[in-house]
Amino acid sequence: MPRTNSTRRAAALAPLETLLPARLGLEVPLPAELKRLYGKFCLPAVRTKPRVYSNFVTTLDGVVSLHTKGHAAGGDISGFSAQDRMVMGLVRAVADVVIVGSGSLKADPQAVWTPEAICPELASGYGRLRALLGKHGPPLNVIVSASGALDLRLPVFSSGQVPSLILTSATGARRLNRQKLPAAVQVHALRRGAGEIQASVILHEVSRRTDVQRVLIEGGPNLLGDFYKQRLIDEQFLTLAPQIAGREEGDGRPGLVMGQTFAPRDPLWGTLSDVRRGGNHLYLRFSFS
Repeated sequence: MPRTNSTRRAAALAPLETLLPARLGLEVPLPAELKRLYGKFCLPAVRTKPRVYSNFVTTLDGVVSLHTKGHAAGGDISGFSAQDRMVMGLVRAVADVVIVGSGSLKADPQAVWTPEAICPELASGYGRLRALLGKHGPPLNVIVSASGALDLRLPVFSSGQVPSLILTSATGARRLNRQKLPAAVQVHALRRGAGEIQASVILHEVSRRTDVQRVLIEGGPNLLGDFYKQRLIDEQFLTLAPQIAGREEGDGRPGLVMGQTFAPRDPLWGTLSDVRRGGNHLYLRFSFS
């Protein structure tokens, strides 16, 4: 039988090498192909409130976006690593909700935040994993935009691939209501003015939904910064790519966290809980519980 392009891409994926096995949580029952590629995957138990975790890729000098038209998304940072896509798909597969800011949508307007969208060659494995975890359908995609300046024709809203929720202000909701609202999209106004929406308000809104146990933050750096400021991040997945991107003054290239300052007055220290290697990339996990 001829091999499809997806089958060839899956075959090209090499397993990660475990350097420091996970120290926290219970083993997740990964389907055979995902376990072969990732190894043992553990997640802490969810108790009284949802666990919030983030996943980013960064260069050696801390850049998470080249902030250049056509090169603003994470692929340019990872070098379009297939192993990084595999890990991204895995952390999305165990999520009930994926939260992104409007800046991340602008950087990658064709994106849909599902496991299959980032790593289609492992779609069947991600689907089996979600079924084993009792999850039905894709994770809810939550887009945060206080201004409501969004194009509802973009795939995350109009494709029907995912349910999506836009968290905005009253002003933003009025702007969005001037467009035709797709059937799979909900709009919730969380404040009157058009100012920034706080991370705690975002988390409270998504936590009200049934069976939300794990919430994934995928960007951007300002949104993540506010989640860290309010001590809402339990765990950080971080891919370290072997690239020096460089910066010039005023070029707008962001780091992992923007808009907040912690050290030296109020530093945030994580605990290294897992290290894997894929080629020259390192896949790190830090606990902030």
